[in-house]
Amino acid sequence: MYALVEILGKQYKAEEGKAIQVDLVDAEVGAQVKYDSVLAVVKEDDVKFGAPYVKGASVVATLKSNIKGDKVRVYKYHRRKGYRRTQGHRQQYSILAIDKINA
Repeated sequence: MYALVEILGKQYKAEEGKAIQVDLVDAEVGAQVKYDSVLAVVKEDDVKFGAPYVKGASVVATLKSNIKGDKVRVYKYHRRKGYRRTQGHRQQYSILAIDKINA
């Protein structure tokens, strides 16, 4: 059984007992979070699609940790002008462990 859930404007495939990496969630590590924006629920041959969300469906997850992604370097350069700019960025992510899918 799995569900397609919308978290912070992006869609993820959530399976019970597995972990997913999402954008940074505003909650304490170890806290349970509940998402009601479930787009689809699939149980073997039974498939339910929402318009836009499945009524009564939710996904309960536990926030395991917050991590940082790989460093990205942005370098701008204009030849013969003395223009050079370097900027870096590291995206922050949260690891969610899917506890239960309520259909």
